[in-house]
Amino acid sequence: MGALKSYTACAEDAGSRIDAVLAAHGLYPSRSAAARAVEDGAVYVNGSTVAKKHTLCAGDTVVYEVPDAPEQGPVQGQAIPLDIRYEDDDMLVISKQAGLVCHPSVDHSDGTLVNALVYHCGVEHLCNVQGESDRPGIVHRLDRDTTGLMLAAKNDAAGLALMADIRDRAVDRRYLALVHGVIPHDTGMIDAPIARSLNERTRMAVRECPSARDALTTFRVLERFEHGSRDNGYTLIDCKLYTGRTHQIRVHMQYAKHPLVGDPVYNSGAPKDADANFGLDRQFLHSFQVGFTQPMTGEDLFFADNLTDDLAAVLDQLASRSLGRTEAGREVFELLAGSPHPTAPVHHLEDFGAL
Repeated sequence: MGALKSYTACAEDAGSRIDAVLAAHGLYPSRSAAARAVEDGAVYVNGSTVAKKHTLCAGDTVVYEVPDAPEQGPVQGQAIPLDIRYEDDDMLVISKQAGLVCHPSVDHSDGTLVNALVYHCGVEHLCNVQGESDRPGIVHRLDRDTTGLMLAAKNDAAGLALMADIRDRAVDRRYLALVHGVIPHDTGMIDAPIARSLNERTRMAVRECPSARDALTTFRVLERFEHGSRDNGYTLIDCKLYTGRTHQIRVHMQYAKHPLVGDPVYNSGAPKDADANFGLDRQFLHSFQVGFTQPMTGEDLFFADNLTDDLAAVLDQLASRSLGRTEAGREVFELLAGSPHPTAPVHHLEDFGAL
């Protein structure tokens, strides 16, 4: 028998099926798993077993059984290519390729960035500060199909310091995103809390509920592209993260009615014509800039990473429809001109001035 845990239904849960609520809040890995648990009598509402179609009321006490997790062996190193932009005794900066999951999970037991880091560094030379034995080296994450710069740590002191700097907004992380629609204003801010979707656990959503976490994204318009016969135009933006919620930029831009081009999940409001995504099978999102202080030496470091070939090809196709770059756009493309993909020089913050 596994451990028993409890959950108190909130107002937003009222009227929803028990299996949907259990999955939406991550209490079970999927709705089908939650339904099986309900059918097996492993879930109680106010002290009684219920059917999976039972609907909750606000304040209901849900007691559910969590099966004991099988013991996992140590993460094995795998010879997966790493595009390392910087490395010292404490940390690495890498440019992550599309399709690479950051750490092992139920759906990806190996072939992850962690497996690559273990192969390159050795597990004994990676931090373990995430509280999970399968996440050595990880201090923050990128989605599987989001490319670009991210940080990894080799020891706990560096890892804890980098995580604290990210939490305190002392790490400058910027992303290039191409979104559907023409954004009229040159700058914008989206301040909207994010939680797991009530109906689908693998999705996130802007929600007002107790489990929601504050999320803040700002953006600058870099370039606009006029409407076509099968689309409503496009805008290239530079997004800055002040928080690091799961799928944050993708969720926030969909919420703002400007979903990312190519996003297979958060695409509500995007044109249905496949040509509107230029053949992309992933979201147009690239971590192109990171600036931070090396936590052990105090050195200020700055890195820039040009677009991958598939994303650059989309902008090439749109070039004839450009309505012109903004001042911020000229600034960013001048920066990227000195950072060709797949290799890029190491720079110091003072080389660039204020960005």
